[in-house]
Amino acid sequence: MSTPQHPSQEQQPGLFCAIGSPATSISKQKLRETVENFLESLGARDDVLLLPPDFTRFHSQAGTITRFISEYYNFTEREEEAEKFDGSRKQSASSPSIQIIPALGTHAPMKHSQIELMFGSNLANKTTCNHNDSSSEKNSPFVVHNWRDDVVTIGYAPAEMVEQATHGMVREKWPAQLNKLVWEKRIQRESNSSSSSDVEEAANSNAADAPKNQRRKTNPQPLVISIGQVVPHEVTGMANYNKNLFVGVGGVEAINLSHFIGAVHGMEKLMGRGNNPLREILNYGSQQYLEKELDLWYILTVMGPSSSSSGGDDHNDGVEMKGLFIGRDVKCYDLACDLSLKVNFNLLERSPKKIVIYLNDEYHSTWLGNKSIYRTRMAIDDGGELIVLAPWVETFGEDDTIDSLIRKVGYVGTPAIMQAMKNDEDLKCNLSAVAHLIHGSSEGRFSVTYCPGKLTKEEVESVGFMYADLAEMKQVYNIETLNDGWNTRLDENGVEEEFYYISNPALGLWAHPSRFEEGSHGSEKISDDVAVSISQEASDGSGGVGGWKHPPKTQA
Repeated sequence: MSTPQHPSQEQQPGLFCAIGSPATSISKQKLRETVENFLESLGARDDVLLLPPDFTRFHSQAGTITRFISEYYNFTEREEEAEKFDGSRKQSASSPSIQIIPALGTHAPMKHSQIELMFGSNLANKTTCNHNDSSSEKNSPFVVHNWRDDVVTIGYAPAEMVEQATHGMVREKWPAQLNKLVWEKRIQRESNSSSSSDVEEAANSNAADAPKNQRRKTNPQPLVISIGQVVPHEVTGMANYNKNLFVGVGGVEAINLSHFIGAVHGMEKLMGRGNNPLREILNYGSQQYLEKELDLWYILTVMGPSSSSSGGDDHNDGVEMKGLFIGRDVKCYDLACDLSLKVNFNLLERSPKKIVIYLNDEYHSTWLGNKSIYRTRMAIDDGGELIVLAPWVETFGEDDTIDSLIRKVGYVGTPAIMQAMKNDEDLKCNLSAVAHLIHGSSEGRFSVTYCPGKLTKEEVESVGFMYADLAEMKQVYNIETLNDGWNTRLDENGVEEEFYYISNPALGLWAHPSRFEEGSHGSEKISDDVAVSISQEASDGSGGVGGWKHPPKTQA
């Protein structure tokens, strides 16, 4: 295992550490030591803003890292009862104020029980005084992000870049949007030649337009730390890095358009690829705005199956930390992507006719649970069946608007979804829902059988999925005895059935080489235009934007 590297002029100044390999197992002790060394290198701070993921990334260890940061800065007492550490631990001489915005994106707010389980009881029950409020009301350090209302547009990626990045399919400028609280943490500047009102006006303008004669103030600047897991992702190719800001704490316009760009480009051309057209757009936003205006650092983890069967404090439901990367620019992300592909990408020699997936309590909607479809669609065989065991799934969308749109349209294939958008103003205004419906459609190539704990047969079938009773299917596919990977069972006729089992789809991407390689050859120019505000047409013979390049023949 490599050791943390402190930045210097000779080394890459934007990278603090890069630790890990497929065989590495980073203990919580090592994790705490590295995080504390990193924070110590930054010096004293008065104001810290943390951006971890929500409960849907429980296994990322972001909750533990957030807790370690809080304890280092004396914000909460140390929770040591379940951990054993050797040697002394560092502690900040300062006690900054800390706020935490879980990067919800389009997801529902976290419940208190989820916050306590993910971040620990001390942080979950912490209250602070609002110094700007004369009532001295006690507030939680956790701030709920509202993607529809709590945002500000800080700049744009030009329409020309979006057009080029999407091979001419989308011709709209992309808005870089952030939660207002994040943008309030901009580096403060002062100028001898500008009045205080001039500086305030400049601070409210786009980062690219900041006056060059301003200089940073010498007092400690606000610190923003984005925390999360790098893993293959259906919208951005690989999760995290600046996605945690522009999507996780981003706004409705940016999220809608980014999801739609991903769907237009084609999920099979994105997943498992760190460099892609959508990521180029996000990187543009980082370079033009985030890196210039925020003292922003990323703590990125790579998680994989535990190499030890004994479990213990360092293991989390069979998942362990394989990599830890801390930096402030794209190099940190690139290194994490390289390791994630070695850990999380599963290339299968043959395509399963049947895949069975179990969704744990992180998944309470098909908006989340359809990871089971995204992450396996390049693996499953033509005419195959995907069975989703989903005890906690109780709804379709993460908010009422999205839920109603999913119920209205359904996962009915790209052509029908695009036709529905052509005729439905609500869909045009919620392009992330359009993208989600496309991503969750099998395009008729395989079937999807949902076995939810809290949705009815009528509800499931109304959105285009097949339904099976959860209790009955759990008897057929007993998750207590199944191993991740290939399994066999005898059916009711005594015939041996082979299937592939996945206990947590969030931990990887599964593909057959032929489909993954086919998805790589999608960079040719697409002649059809796609404008997000008017009617949409299929492109590239896919049977629909984002669909399969060669859709299967319909069966009589």
